[in-house]
Amino acid sequence: MSTDVPRGLPLVILLTGFIDAGRSVATASRHLIDSTTHERVWVFDNDELLDYRARRPTFTFERTKLTDYRPPELVLRLVTDELGRQFLLLSGYEPDYRWEAAAEAVVTAIELFEVSATTWVHAIPMPVPHTRPVGMTVSGNRDELIEQYSVWRPTTEVPGTFVHLVEFMLTALGHPTSGFVLLIPHYLADADYPAGTVAVLDAITTGTGISLRTDALRESGREFLTDIADQVTDNHELAKLISNLESRHDTYMIDNPAPSPFVDGEGHVPSAESIAAELENFLRTRGTSDD
Repeated sequence: MSTDVPRGLPLVILLTGFIDAGRSVATASRHLIDSTTHERVWVFDNDELLDYRARRPTFTFERTKLTDYRPPELVLRLVTDELGRQFLLLSGYEPDYRWEAAAEAVVTAIELFEVSATTWVHAIPMPVPHTRPVGMTVSGNRDELIEQYSVWRPTTEVPGTFVHLVEFMLTALGHPTSGFVLLIPHYLADADYPAGTVAVLDAITTGTGISLRTDALRESGREFLTDIADQVTDNHELAKLISNLESRHDTYMIDNPAPSPFVDGEGHVPSAESIAAELENFLRTRGTSDD
């Protein structure tokens, strides 16, 4: 553990393991680590938190022997971007065990380093069209962010995540906390979705005020959407299904009587399979290409 950390920095939490639609969080986390300088502050103990049989570590086998061992990691880092701005980043896997003890450790770090505010981001699949900006629901106690950015505010029970527990503890302490749950098109949830990654980074900027470089990711996203548009153009049924999603989304966004943009007229969530069938082969091919 290193305690040589400036006090008063913001904390960003990007964890994977439950749902990460479009691999949005994982890709954003990798982008941050690859594009900044950073040093480890805390490394959490895998033997205390990780189910190795559920998330098996990776070994490198060279001809006749094992030459490398790469276990998953849950790490708190001090990150410095190319402009010299700093923040703390907790990234890696969601713990399998000892949630309350691990959450208490996160709270202890926040108090020790006098973190100014905590921002976490999550991405879930929802029946929304890829032709509209990525929406989000915002939780926590930063009312100004919730009021401005939360487009969906349900009252419901949701499967808990580790970061939900951290947020619950921090809110009880009055620590400034915001959670951004991104709504990713469900028919693209299993693909690498560049717009989702950009939305994660934009949410971090919203929560921390730190601008992050996303030019290359945005260009990749434009190319991805162009490829999808080509597939939709050639399939009338698929175009109609996406048009219906667009209509319900737009009706909801302008405060018309539609109860939710995520259900049809009978209150049912549209099937992912009904939209995804024609895209699956295209996305599978694109995912294995050199590009």
